[in-house]
Amino acid sequence: MFHLHERLEADTAPVAELGLCRVLLMDNRVWPWLILVPARPALTEIHQLPQADQHRLMDEISLASQVFERLFRPDKINVGALGNMVPQLHVHVIARTKGDPAWPGPVWGSGFAERYGAAERDVLVARVRAALNQK
Repeated sequence: MFHLHERLEADTAPVAELGLCRVLLMDNRVWPWLILVPARPALTEIHQLPQADQHRLMDEISLASQVFERLFRPDKINVGALGNMVPQLHVHVIARTKGDPAWPGPVWGSGFAERYGAAERDVLVARVRAALNQK
């Protein structure tokens, strides 16, 4: 049975359910940031997914990236699956701009974090959800 890791639960807001992944918004207003979590139990690595699910994961990463390009017009989309702090398989999709506070470095460990206000978060979740549903 699939259960979302408690750290992901605490640090994100739910956005949507795709064919494979639960899509979450990272609660950090410094960057538009989604986390895709394959809804499969006990996985830590992409290669542990069956091949069909690996392909589906890539399709869903691509979809999330395209949505962020449409909504935010970033200079770069960062995609990463680190899992050093949260072992559950999850993929970060982050819209980056040359003017963001960590550019050109990584967002991890940058020290820049600011939670969304509830209203701002809810508006963004609705925008991203609608864009994902437009496919």
